[in-house]
This record gives sequence, structure tokens and C-alpha cells, in this order.
Amino acid sequence: HIQSMKAYLELNRLDLLEEYLAELDEDLVAVDVSIRTGNVMADAILNSKLSLAESREISLNVKAEIPSNLPMQNVDLGVIIGNLLSNAIEGCLTIEDPADRFIRVYITEMKQQLYISITNSMNQPIRKSFTGYVTTKTGKEHGFGLKRIDQTVAKYGGYVNRQHEPNVFATELLLPL
Repeated sequence: HIQSMKAYLELNRLDLLEEYLAELDEDLVAVDVSIRTGNVMADAILNSKLSLAESREISLNVKAEIPSNLPMQNVDLGVIIGNLLSNAIEGCLTIEDPADRFIRVYITEMKQQLYISITNSMNQPIRKSFTGYVTTKTGKEHGFGLKRIDQTVAKYGGYVNRQHEPNVFATELLLPL
């Protein structure tokens, strides 16, 4: 986000910067600090994204505890959680009936690893390559979230597992503590 804002400033495109900030602000509308994981960065991202999900009529089930001795940078944790939840929200919005939309979040310490599981409803075709899942976004909307998640998890020697079944997508991560 910072890089995008710097680019708009450098180009003297204050109109685009203002539009970008308005979009970011939409994410923060009615943020309710209801999730307390033990990590301030994770709390901010979870509460922001989950408030956005609630405003989109997505049912939530969240249990999250993050150990205080987390050996990773908060920015990296933010990349992982933020992208996972953005993808989950986008997936849910492909479901027409709000009653069928859901996101389940489970984050805990498990066997000296940080375990993160995000499961969501969706109704869109899944694209896979030999190396794994591929974004369904095209053109201007192209997402780099999957790559950023994978790169960040690899940076810490972690593991990513993605699975899908009809109308459900799940991602599990293990990060060494």
C-alpha cells in the first residue's frame, strides 16, 4: 500500500492517491476490536478484514491465538493474514445467497509451529498449474497475494497447503516458531 501511495505522489496524481486512500478507508469502516490474538498487528488486520466481511454478510467463525515470542516480522505476518482474508472475502462474494457465505479462521500454536487455517465458501472455477493454485484474476485486477503468501512462508521455512472441494476453499500454513 505504501509503495502504491508513493508512486501516486511521485507521479503527482493526487486524484488517484485520494481514490486509493478512500478504498483503503473502506476496509477500516466500523472496525470493531473484538479479536485479541496477543499480537497487535494481527489484531488490527483481523478486525479490519473481519469487519469488512461482516458488512458483506459473510458468516464468521474465528479462533485466534498468537504466541508473544513470534520469530517473524509483523509486516510478514500482515502479508500472510491480510492476503488470506482478502482472498477469502473475494471468494465468498462469488456466492449469491449471503446465507451460504462463510469464513472460518483458526490460528494457534501447534507443536512449536504457528498454525493458520482459513476456510471459505466460494462459487468460482479453480485454476491450478503444476506448481499449485493460480489466481483467477485477470488484467488490472490481477492478484499477487498467492505468490506473496508463498514467498513469505518460504522465507521462514514454513509449509502451505491449499485444498478445494465444491464451493469451499481452504488454506493451511505452518510456520516454525
